[in-house]
Amino acid sequence: MCDVTTTDLYEVTMAMSYLREDMRAPATFSLFVRDLPPGRGFLVVAGLESALDFLARFRVERDDVERFADALHRPVPDLEPLLGLSFEGEVRAIPEGHAVFAGEPLLEVTAPLPQAQLVETYLLNQLCHQTAVASKAARCVLAAAGRAVVDFSLRRTHGPWAGWQAARLGAMVGFAGTSNVAAATSLGIPASGTMAHSYIEAFPGEEEAFRAFARCHPGPVTFLVDTYDTAEGVRVAARVLTALGLGPGCAIRLDSGDLHALSRRSRALLDAAGLTDVRIVASGGLDEYGVDRLVRAGAPIDVYAVGTKVGVAADAPYLDAAYKLVEYDGRPVMKLSSAKVTAPGRKQVFRRSGRPDVIALAAEEPPDSAQPLLRTVMRRGRRTGAPDHWLDARKRFREDLAGLPDSARRIEGPEPVRPVRSEALDHLTASVRADIEVRRCSEHRTAPSDVADPHSATLSVSGH
Repeated sequence: MCDVTTTDLYEVTMAMSYLREDMRAPATFSLFVRDLPPGRGFLVVAGLESALDFLARFRVERDDVERFADALHRPVPDLEPLLGLSFEGEVRAIPEGHAVFAGEPLLEVTAPLPQAQLVETYLLNQLCHQTAVASKAARCVLAAAGRAVVDFSLRRTHGPWAGWQAARLGAMVGFAGTSNVAAATSLGIPASGTMAHSYIEAFPGEEEAFRAFARCHPGPVTFLVDTYDTAEGVRVAARVLTALGLGPGCAIRLDSGDLHALSRRSRALLDAAGLTDVRIVASGGLDEYGVDRLVRAGAPIDVYAVGTKVGVAADAPYLDAAYKLVEYDGRPVMKLSSAKVTAPGRKQVFRRSGRPDVIALAAEEPPDSAQPLLRTVMRRGRRTGAPDHWLDARKRFREDLAGLPDSARRIEGPEPVRPVRSEALDHLTASVRADIEVRRCSEHRTAPSDVADPHSATLSVSGH
């Protein structure tokens, strides 16, 4: 499937019209999340790297034109104005791994209007999905409270590429490994895995299965102990580990039942056998809620393997995100639709220690000690630096996580952090709104005399 044609049809029809009308002036679009999903006190921005890869290689070729023409049921020559169109713009974005909140631009694109419009769908697809999954995974790390978390999601994600992304996103927020071999080998993530119940069932009994597995894998092994009777499976595993002289680094895995009670029983059996160094891995439909309950109950579980619910962000599988025009040809613009009002102008987000973020105009100076989050990551269609590594994103995540209030970090009933807006942004918003209302009434454009100059504004934070 071609990336260029992986778009909504109306992006093509709008881009064609802009070209026909010679509307090629620079346009700035802002991508943001309107409201956090229920059960989220923060989001972890992700998807920027794949979005930049897409923009760097974006170019409309002959085959793309033919596909567009086929979709629109129009002659190919009608679509030829799009031929050769590539992305030549600027991207300012919040780097992956940062905690973000409602209303904050995750990314702003400034490019000739047809280019900026045509890339909308793909950018939303990449940032929305990956931010949703990264945020879910981050909550698992919080719930585990220092215990290891590994990704087992590949078989249930919405396609192999989504599974690869889930493994990367888990590593980005602190997962210890993944079962996904492709992701592990391509990204340098530790590979993690044990055995399936089918493996146990293929042998006459558990002891034969465990011994065969250990012969094939002489290093630390993990035995799945709940195929038949869990307590007996632990006893058999302990017997085999002792007989083979295995212990440190080895583990048993519990995949079903009352994980709290079973983990306590298993720990007692292992300790009684002198295998205090053998760890307990728990899996089976877990996400941050299940992990949190087990940790709070004091379950002696060392590693949590999370899969389906995390890989698809089951309780919040989508984000109410938008990609909206905020400036065209130097003119700030906004949308006034009910419940979907947008703020005009290019923006910046300033982060202050112990205080809410400030959403401001791009040219505003930061307040003392505040750090701007949006960075220029692409100019003239080219990256400004080397691709970001997931380890860099992990470092940002850890730093931001430490600065979040406890109320936002809660697993049950978190309170979303709410940024504030600068007075200059509020003033510009009011001015543009007034101008739109005047033009709607008079049916001609009136340039307001009191619009704030976004190129000379000084930051002042409002209480809105």
